[in-house]
Amino acid sequence: MNITIRQAAKDDIESICSIDQITAGSHDRREFVVRSVTSGDCWVADVDGKVVGYTVLDYSFYANGMIGMLFIDPEYRRRGIGTKLVRHIESLCKTEKLFTSTNQSNLPMQGLLNKLEYVPSGFIDNLDVGDPEIVYFKSIVKDK
Repeated sequence: MNITIRQAAKDDIESICSIDQITAGSHDRREFVVRSVTSGDCWVADVDGKVVGYTVLDYSFYANGMIGMLFIDPEYRRRGIGTKLVRHIESLCKTEKLFTSTNQSNLPMQGLLNKLEYVPSGFIDNLDVGDPEIVYFKSIVKDK
């Protein structure tokens, strides 16, 4: 399996939305995808010409790097694609602090973040009722 990580293009929006089925029922999520792609903040994982995952990096979290989304097509999970996308974002991050978050119920994402040496940094209640958001942090070493 040949995995290529590349910046998303406008032509990728429909492919991203087809794997992230939340966009079908959420206008806000679809607009997030469109905004992230058009602003240049979105990267996709491409396997043999097919978009199978995407991630978004921005600097809206207290001016630090923030992985605002990481989504892998369920058919392609547990194949190293999430790791490749996160590592790519780490290489691009312009700040020494990189944050992300996931629901307390999302054990696979927590496992990935633990494997990649992210540490819990706090909780946010009331985003999803009964399922707190765990904020994770990683120090990104910059070459001097």
